Amino acid sequence: MAMHVEHRPWLDATRPVPERVEALMAQMTLEEKVGQTHQVANIHPDDDAELLRQGSIGSSLFASGATAGNERDEGVLAHNIDAAQRHAVEDSRLGIPVLFGRDVIHGHRTVFPIPLGLAAAWDEELAEQAGEIAAHEAAVDGVAWTFAPMVDLSEEPRWGRVAESLGETPVLSGRLAAALVRGFQGEDPGHPDRIAACAKHFAGYGLAAGGRDYDTVSVGENTLRNLHLRPFKAAVDGGVTTVMAAFNDVDGIPMHAHRHLLRDVLKGEWGFEGLVVADWNGVGQLVNQGVAVDLRDAARQAIEAGVDLDMCSGGYSAHLADLVRDGDIAEGLVDDAVRRILTVKFRLGLFERPYAGEPTRSNAPTEQTRAVARRAAHAAHVLVSNNGVLPLGPDCGTVHLSGPFAEEGEALLGTWTLDGRGEDVVSPAAAFRERLGSERLLVSDGRFSDRSVQQLRNADVTVAVVGEHSWRSGEANSVSDIGLPAGQLDALHQLARLGKPLVAVVYTGRPLELGDVMDLADAVVVVWHPGIEAGNALADIVFGDVSPHGRLPMTFPLTTGHIPTSTHQRPTGRLIERHEDPRLGRYLDDLVFPRLPFGHGLTYTTFDYGVPRLSAPQLTRSSGSVRLEVDVTNIGDRAAREVVQLYFRDPVAEVTRPLVELTDWAVLDLDPGETGTAEFTVTAEQFAYFGRDNTARVDAGEIVLQVGPDALTGKRTTLTIID
Repeated sequence: MAMHVEHRPWLDATRPVPERVEALMAQMTLEEKVGQTHQVANIHPDDDAELLRQGSIGSSLFASGATAGNERDEGVLAHNIDAAQRHAVEDSRLGIPVLFGRDVIHGHRTVFPIPLGLAAAWDEELAEQAGEIAAHEAAVDGVAWTFAPMVDLSEEPRWGRVAESLGETPVLSGRLAAALVRGFQGEDPGHPDRIAACAKHFAGYGLAAGGRDYDTVSVGENTLRNLHLRPFKAAVDGGVTTVMAAFNDVDGIPMHAHRHLLRDVLKGEWGFEGLVVADWNGVGQLVNQGVAVDLRDAARQAIEAGVDLDMCSGGYSAHLADLVRDGDIAEGLVDDAVRRILTVKFRLGLFERPYAGEPTRSNAPTEQTRAVARRAAHAAHVLVSNNGVLPLGPDCGTVHLSGPFAEEGEALLGTWTLDGRGEDVVSPAAAFRERLGSERLLVSDGRFSDRSVQQLRNADVTVAVVGEHSWRSGEANSVSDIGLPAGQLDALHQLARLGKPLVAVVYTGRPLELGDVMDLADAVVVVWHPGIEAGNALADIVFGDVSPHGRLPMTFPLTTGHIPTSTHQRPTGRLIERHEDPRLGRYLDDLVFPRLPFGHGLTYTTFDYGVPRLSAPQLTRSSGSVRLEVDVTNIGDRAAREVVQLYFRDPVAEVTRPLVELTDWAVLDLDPGETGTAEFTVTAEQFAYFGRDNTARVDAGEIVLQVGPDALTGKRTTLTIID
């Protein structure tokens, strides 16, 4: 570096971070401050060298496919990051490193199931492990920041981005989000093998009208506070370093200009001290949304609202300095944003370690990381129906593996896998062939000719792998119909006509309409795109090495026309209770209740639930707790895992409350004939909600508790909250 530490006190790592930040800011010009708020998509080390020397670029997200060379080749991403970093650190006046982010959504090189698949495990420890492995592998490439976890709640399976979510409920999403934050960041995000996390998209994005990505959102603040803000609060309380603003508006105010939610609630009420980053061109899109006359006006509104870092619109870079000089905004707004950005850079240790590290260190999947990925993929398999055909025993005969995903690798990685590689994926056919040998396995792509049908009659059982390709879910991949893609249902009809046992394996990134599939197949397994261990995990489940233990993190509606159907539903003036008459409904031509409830999932045994027991019938709303216990017995002949789910309903409140709301869960691993006890600590705080004045409250009165295997099935008891 051109100057020593004594001339640059901010480089003294022994000083507290706030002191280092202030020492650096005291030396910065307005233009250099603005440079820190400017994020570009990709840095080209040679073309952008002068901008880096001037301090005009503060961060980059290194999006896919636009770096020098092929970034999927070993070491190329790290090389490009280091080359750019040298200009910023060694050739600039102040030596401020660039913050390099990347979409490390559900793994980097070792790709885990999509987030909705991770959520199906209902396992915080597993989520933390996945985050830790992803952070380590990304750090090898010089990535210091990921744009995950996504904690948007949605009851809209037409929306492709449900694949990136952690389920439809605040408790499941919030607890898993906090676990992922711990995994990415560890106790110290500045550790060489950790990276900064980002809770996104703040807020209400999952409510996009009609499931159309980027569309408008009509929602009141009470619903936001009681549902959609809760997992963000869990992530903030868990120490998340950054938060991303959402593309959508909220009741007419675009989030990139939403001062109340960003500055007043997130930064003020919650005390969030990290940085708020725009989504891609989110600042510029304020013009498209009709609230800003031009990019300058958009930049003014966004910085006033509390957006600290401008992702790729160029609005801050082009206009913030002039806005300050012209008196249109106070320089203190820019200072606050820069202070937050620099604090993150110091906390991440970028000033001490700006480069990728060991250039020869590999981040390719290892035996250890694959083992975690395989365990996660097991849980991404949810057995939703089974007439006894599964598991396939050693004497199952010849297996016909059919469908568009039989030989697939890359498609089973799922959406948002910039650095995953198809050649790392174990396909279903490869795993089945390893287990059965070629002589007992017939493989087809699901398209039939007379000759192929004649050959397939020789099979004893068919496993049809159908569903969605990974490009059919994720961002900008909404659908108007949640049925299987064209032609697949016809193929299942043809397979069913063969008269052989039929297992349907449905790969997906969203809840699908499964009525016909469940009618045709003898067993149906829903598999959230499972990552690099796809084939091995499927074989483990189908052949019974592992009992299915995934549980649905979203409700499956009967049909597309039944959307929205979820645990978000609140009572109406004319309530329909399922136990009264399941034929009752709001439609002339169909029933009303879901095809598969939230939390549903079968296994290769049966569990019997006892009557829930409370240690006391009453609970003081200001303090204390009671213990709830329920005995669960494995009455089958196979060991298996049960996810015991605790729900509640608040029958009388100041505002309408959900008909059923998840509040906790416990996992029991039980041998045949074994009884285990699920134990829950229940506090009044678990029943807190935001009332008519949008402040938190706990009411005295009755709470109905429900313990069972899903949101619609269980045994109930009553707890009274007293003053």
